[in-house]
Amino acid sequence: MIPHQHDLTLRPITGPDELDLFNSLPYVLNDEVGSDMAAGRRRPEWLWLAQRGDRVVARAGWWSRAGDRHPLLMDIFDIDGDIDDGVRLLKTALAVVVPAGTTPPQYLRFLPADWREHQHTRQAVDDRMGVLQRAGAKLFVERLRLEWRPGTPVAELSGRLAFRPVRNPGELIELMTLVLDGTLDAHSRDDLTRMTRRRAARERYHDEFESYASPHEWWRIATLPDGEPVGFVIPAHNGYHPVIAYLGVVPAHRGHGYIHDVLAVGTSLLAAQNVPRIRAATDVGNTPMAAAFARAGYVNFERQIDMTWR
Repeated sequence: MIPHQHDLTLRPITGPDELDLFNSLPYVLNDEVGSDMAAGRRRPEWLWLAQRGDRVVARAGWWSRAGDRHPLLMDIFDIDGDIDDGVRLLKTALAVVVPAGTTPPQYLRFLPADWREHQHTRQAVDDRMGVLQRAGAKLFVERLRLEWRPGTPVAELSGRLAFRPVRNPGELIELMTLVLDGTLDAHSRDDLTRMTRRRAARERYHDEFESYASPHEWWRIATLPDGEPVGFVIPAHNGYHPVIAYLGVVPAHRGHGYIHDVLAVGTSLLAAQNVPRIRAATDVGNTPMAAAFARAGYVNFERQIDMTWR
């Protein structure tokens, strides 16, 4: 017998004492929720439950950078029961978590690399996306999550390029601005519908790269022997994993295979720190970048679905 709607309780968790209850539905991020809360990246009022009696039938969670007033991402959403329970939870929580008059933050979900090949997994994805669509979200992009593992050979450099540290933020922002010309990245292309390339580059630098606690001295500019910049790579640690945060080749020098040297230098620099893995990501549709990572020995270990509200 399906309980009536009035038996459904919708609420945020009371605090760390309810983390086990929140994590009673399985997901790869469960192990990070507690440390995120301790670090200020999650708050109890951003972690919502739908319950029928003692049973959790749905949950939703948001994440931010430490110190942010409002959530930056919705990255947890699970349903274990009736789809309508998920809809009610999402609509109720969004009305409280998202400031009035603002657009809800992006939703993202990590999925097995072969999620389409298994009926149970595919149905769960379809159910979640269906609920999010009923709450006003639409599919934005699917991404490849990539990983380099110790023992994987790092490609030898061709010798055609020289590499040096970044001299100052302005130099990197200028190269980021150039790289955005003709970008295949869906998020960058979306940014460029609302702002100039320079503003998009500047905002990404200040919102993301500037805040990395890992040494900025790791960042590298690739140049021709005469010193002309060709591209750059930003190896970093994002607080969870060592990552290739960003890399690119400027339009004037694309088509020569320089991306392979640029990626190899970033990978080599992180590998020299004896890291347990190096993570990266790119859009499924960005086939040149995906091919470069594959050639460098990165494996596609997961996929990611991004959905947005307009």
